Amino acid sequence: MTENDLAVFENFKIRRHFDEQTETWYFSVVDIIQVLIQQSDYQAARNYWKVLKNRLNKEGSETVTKCNQLKMIAEDGKLRLTDVASAETLLRLIQSIPSPKAEPIKLWLAKVGYERMQDMADPARSLDRAREYWQQHGRSEKWIQQRMMGQETRNKLTDYWRDHEINGEAEYAVLTNLIHQEWAGVSVKKHKALKNLQTQNLRDHMSEAELIFTALAELSTRQIAESIKATGMKENAEASKKGGRIAKRARQELEQKTGRSVVTGENFLPPVARKKEIGDERGQGGNE
Repeated sequence: MTENDLAVFENFKIRRHFDEQTETWYFSVVDIIQVLIQQSDYQAARNYWKVLKNRLNKEGSETVTKCNQLKMIAEDGKLRLTDVASAETLLRLIQSIPSPKAEPIKLWLAKVGYERMQDMADPARSLDRAREYWQQHGRSEKWIQQRMMGQETRNKLTDYWRDHEINGEAEYAVLTNLIHQEWAGVSVKKHKALKNLQTQNLRDHMSEAELIFTALAELSTRQIAESIKATGMKENAEASKKGGRIAKRARQELEQKTGRSVVTGENFLPPVARKKEIGDERGQGGNE
């Protein structure tokens, strides 16, 4: 799940998925219900939806039958089947829930769909939206520029992979992890754990140096792959390792000169999230 798969409405996180074929946004029903009943407890919102769903079924409502299920990241970080609905179905569902938040979220759902159509017609809009998002979260202009340049480097690499028999996100993830393991000395998963991240995008929590070395590793990988016309997983995996090693040598030299590690646990999590995670860690330690 990417940042685009997670929206925020009045501090409530709403999971969503865009179906490219039908050009339709699907939203987690329980997440929307959390907003409507102003309930931060996910389980309570889930129980509310369970009762409401049974009632609507007994009434013969078509709303429930139009709710599908998609795998989305749950609270435990695992992909689990989740009831989802399009904006059109949700607008009907909202009418069954007495809430002062009904009208604001109706407007929000309509706005999300409209913005996606605009982004498809003009991709530059999505870049502007990303920049605005990072600015709102306190990122410096220098960091934002590096993040966007790194994304461009990433896109060129995945374009190459797509055109040379690398199929789908699963294989992209394997190659990405190879590159990351080589340059950083840790896997993507361990790097996220170091930063106390769960579902968040690792790159959105990298330091400027981490972004630069990630971009160097991916740029090197693409150019090496192009030079040998790497095709398929085996050849691209070898190119990925070589590209990562180039960035690794540069990282080690910088660390020797500065005496500081490039790979850090620093992140951009809100203070509340950091405090909660520290408390969770202490609680887990007390149970051992």
